[in-house]
Amino acid sequence: MAWALKLPLADEVIESGLVQDFDASLSGIGQELGAGAYSMSDVLALPIFKQEESSLPPDNENKILPFQYVLCAATSPAVKLHDETLTYLNQGQSYEIRMLDNRKLGELPEINGKLVKSIFRVVFHDRRLQYTEHQQLEGWRWNRPGDRILDIDIPMSVGIIDPRANPNQLNTVEFLWDPAKRTSVFIQVHCISTEFTMRKHGGEKGVPFRVQIDTFKENENGEYTEHLHSASCQIKVFKPKGADRKQKTDREKMEKRTPHEKEKYQPSYETTILTECSPWPEITYVNNSPSPGFNSSHSSFSLGEGNGSPNHQPEPPPPVTDNLLPTTTPQEAQQWLHRNRFSTFTRLFTNFSGADLLKLTRDDVIQICGPADGIRLFNALKGRMVRPRLTIYVCQESLQLREQQQQQQNQQKHEDGDSNVYHAIYLEELTAVELTEKIAQLFSISPCQISQIYKQGPTGIHVLISDEMIQNFQEEACFILDTMKAETNDSYHIILK
Repeated sequence: MAWALKLPLADEVIESGLVQDFDASLSGIGQELGAGAYSMSDVLALPIFKQEESSLPPDNENKILPFQYVLCAATSPAVKLHDETLTYLNQGQSYEIRMLDNRKLGELPEINGKLVKSIFRVVFHDRRLQYTEHQQLEGWRWNRPGDRILDIDIPMSVGIIDPRANPNQLNTVEFLWDPAKRTSVFIQVHCISTEFTMRKHGGEKGVPFRVQIDTFKENENGEYTEHLHSASCQIKVFKPKGADRKQKTDREKMEKRTPHEKEKYQPSYETTILTECSPWPEITYVNNSPSPGFNSSHSSFSLGEGNGSPNHQPEPPPPVTDNLLPTTTPQEAQQWLHRNRFSTFTRLFTNFSGADLLKLTRDDVIQICGPADGIRLFNALKGRMVRPRLTIYVCQESLQLREQQQQQQNQQKHEDGDSNVYHAIYLEELTAVELTEKIAQLFSISPCQISQIYKQGPTGIHVLISDEMIQNFQEEACFILDTMKAETNDSYHIILK
């Protein structure tokens, strides 16, 4: 929480201080972003300015917020009185955030006995990085494939219902909770502040983040879209145990200051209270369509994608011949990614044409998409088919062909060679049933018309084909198929010679 110390200042002094603070917040925009890069209206529309405005003292000093969120981590002692608090966190460590119902008696009666939905985000505090948030997050995804920026430690959390983490939003998690019951959420932040520093020559200060919580109530249609409350706090994330060392360093620096200098700084509080702020402006983060778990059972504790729909039909499998071509346009490449179940990476490959995707090496794709999806995408890009476990070649022998072979056997062998036409049969399961189906498919007949399959053995005996026999066939073995009518019905026996 940005703790505000009320001093008996005159109105003129307060007004002058606000003007100076506002001028100071705008200083350096030309140097950071380039002169004329953004209009003033664009700059003022940024989320950070909305947060600054919302943090000003409200007209009604006795206003009580409906909810209060408390991060169980100590604030830094090296923060001046009128500045927002700063809290240091360790990368990957679980930190508790207590969700407290702070309503007066009779306030918001429509949520009594009902659940509310809260969305947690880790976002940039700096306005310069807010402009390029999408590019920054995509760059982080590239360097850390398969990782998330924000996670919920579900085993340690209490009172949360149906937690969800969308794979397309690495810095966002959401869940339902009952304000009337004890609720504590343990979060983990996996990025560190120095990963987004512009110049890495060693010793640079890490960029600050914000932890923001937006809470919504259910509307008439069962959708959690009606905003109730938002709050946030400023954090910096260090490598494991780095936050403890930084807190200790700040405390030692403050101890060396004179009592007069210490009065200009806030004390370090054991916990951090999130300050009320404006809702996060990215409307796309709010799921306007009801999620299955949010409208039916509330007992699920598994992380889901959060973008499912009860009426969603699974996509049909992609056609075998749907290969990506070098002439494919970026728009067609996006459609190809959707058809082949790579929708998660469409935004990452927004401007990639077919030629761009095909130039990626196996290591490139694995680094971008992670090992599992990377190998699958690489095989799809190269049009690789699954190699069959066994390949055999068969040829159908007819009575006419048999008579010709008996009469002109020597002449055909020496002059024309073998006139039989062979067909390839690819086996995956190596079973007699599969062989029956493949032979029936090859000669356009029903598998029911094939009664038994035999292999001609020594001295012309007929050996019944079994699964074990097929598993011992030699790769690319050649057989001539002879047919023999069954005695009991209209089916046939197949003999492999």
